[in-house]
Amino acid sequence: MISAENLSPRDRILGGLWGSLVGDALGVPVEFRNRSDVQMEPVQDLRAFGTHSQPAGTWSDDSSMILCTAESLLNHEFALEDMGQRFVRWLKADHWTAHGDVFDIGGTTLDALLRITKGMPAAQAGGQAEDNNGNGSLMRILPVALRFASEPTESFVRRLESTSAITHGHARSRLACAFYGLMVRRLLWGGHSDAALAAARAEFAGHYERVPEFSAFHHILADDLTTLPEGEIVSTGYVLHTLHASLWCLLTTSNYRDCVLKAVNLGGDTDTTGCVAGGLAGVAHGLPAVPAPWIHQLARQAEVAHLFDQFANIC
Repeated sequence: MISAENLSPRDRILGGLWGSLVGDALGVPVEFRNRSDVQMEPVQDLRAFGTHSQPAGTWSDDSSMILCTAESLLNHEFALEDMGQRFVRWLKADHWTAHGDVFDIGGTTLDALLRITKGMPAAQAGGQAEDNNGNGSLMRILPVALRFASEPTESFVRRLESTSAITHGHARSRLACAFYGLMVRRLLWGGHSDAALAAARAEFAGHYERVPEFSAFHHILADDLTTLPEGEIVSTGYVLHTLHASLWCLLTTSNYRDCVLKAVNLGGDTDTTGCVAGGLAGVAHGLPAVPAPWIHQLARQAEVAHLFDQFANIC
């Protein structure tokens, strides 16, 4: 296997994309199960059926929206209205679903997409209330982070925030997407996980410390994630729980496989924690680290491969 130091940017980009889909598919069968139940029979491989009665290798709304985002960026440099319409096409016409069926969608995302169908501009559609801080924009933000990683911080985080706001417009969700993007690009540039986290924390603080929602990120910015026990990791659908848990999974493992399995076996919102952690671990460890049998079991593998190869070319 190629060492992390010798990975090309393309290896890292494809690792992050495939790593997200695989993490999502690992989590789908045990979504919503509590931690103790999952850990009685921990996930070690792709499974069939379970929570949503889907075949092994089925991804959820997380990956469908990643695929829609990547497709939009491939066809337009950066067009929020186009992204929003592709998300609506997923909801209404099963675009980029695994098997022609939308079987899972968050309430905040659904409300936003219905606003778009009624004519609201995509850039304004995301809910802005306190209870609109689920992880539904964090789970799909990776392609934007990969595509624009070389931009100055100001324009980079602006793209991440505005992409979040299509479905999740509250500042906390927007800033969570920005932090994830800052972490992703540090990993993309070849930083080790601990160094990437330190750099992302410093950059985030420098940019957002005067923003009121900055205080909500205390645990993201201050916790020693390498020593934090599992009992202090929460794996609900709240955006900051998902971000914190995913960073912890990355910092307490040394390879892709261990990271995503650790994420999924936390229970709770398993598909999204697996997806978000899988994106980080895929970028950190590269495509060669994502088990090929898992990739080959994914639904629509050939179509996804074509999209991801094209997307990597433009990055």
